[in-house]
Amino acid sequence: MANIRAMNRNAALSRSRLYANIRQYFSSKGYLEVETPTLSPDLIPEATIDNFAASFINEFSGSREMYMIPSPEIFMKKLIADGSGSLFEISKCFRNCEQLGQNHNPEFTMLEYYTMDFDEKDSITLTQDFLRSTALDGCPESVTRDFEILSVHDAVAKYANGTDLDKLQNPKDLRDAAEKLGLIIPGPESWDDTFNRIFINFVETSLPTDHPVCLVDYPKQIECLAEAKGNYRRRWELYINGIEVANCYLEERDPEIARDYYRKEYQKLLSLRANNGKPIPDVDDGFCDIFENFPKCSGVAIGLDRLLMVETGAKDINDVLLFPFASMLES
Repeated sequence: MANIRAMNRNAALSRSRLYANIRQYFSSKGYLEVETPTLSPDLIPEATIDNFAASFINEFSGSREMYMIPSPEIFMKKLIADGSGSLFEISKCFRNCEQLGQNHNPEFTMLEYYTMDFDEKDSITLTQDFLRSTALDGCPESVTRDFEILSVHDAVAKYANGTDLDKLQNPKDLRDAAEKLGLIIPGPESWDDTFNRIFINFVETSLPTDHPVCLVDYPKQIECLAEAKGNYRRRWELYINGIEVANCYLEERDPEIARDYYRKEYQKLLSLRANNGKPIPDVDDGFCDIFENFPKCSGVAIGLDRLLMVETGAKDINDVLLFPFASMLES
């Protein structure tokens, strides 16, 4: 028990210092710190993310289902549309049905920051400076070294035997390429599902661990609210020690593209969850109205539990949590 107490105390001290560094960094640059709800009546539809639901009960207002947020994006974008300027938040987020493991906890802490008049390339420079400026004492050099910036196209070609995504833009061609790589495709699936098989098996497992790797320009077939550019979207993900720690978008500002995303993603969500009993969150049909006058900005989300892992050398996310979800299930 003494060892557990010592570990938890060290985890708490490291987290406290990191959060203080984060707040000092963004405040010094004029960002507004905000606090938004973790319980929401509706969510941005994301078919790949399962949600936690909770019941609101009130004898006067009636009852309704509410949802624990998977990220603060839905509220932060409303603030941006109202003219907040650059802002950041440290928030609790919740994602259901994910595997409990070394890098996953259903309840986690996210840092999300949006910078006005930035694109995704500007956010790379900012994020590298952020990591260096806020790093804890004793942080390994592998966290603060210069980012290796590599396009997803080039990463797949490099680590998946020359696979050229530009020549594989329909599901059948990509499936054939995946099978040539030795992957087994059990049945019909979407382009993005096949891409994820290739990416997880060949790219993620091969990324260097002695410096951060920033993978830029994700395939446009992976639907999200990031601006598209040809066959790709203006987004990136950051890997440190082989762990995905951050992602970034040049935020979509076209209201019609956003509405189309909402419609498609919600239909996909309905089809996936129609018969499995999982929560189907309500969506706000008017949310996309905010993009009518949405400013140019780039948003970055960083998983702070994972960042603590790589900065402290922890091998398991449970080592940086005071009350890991897995241990609560066992109690």
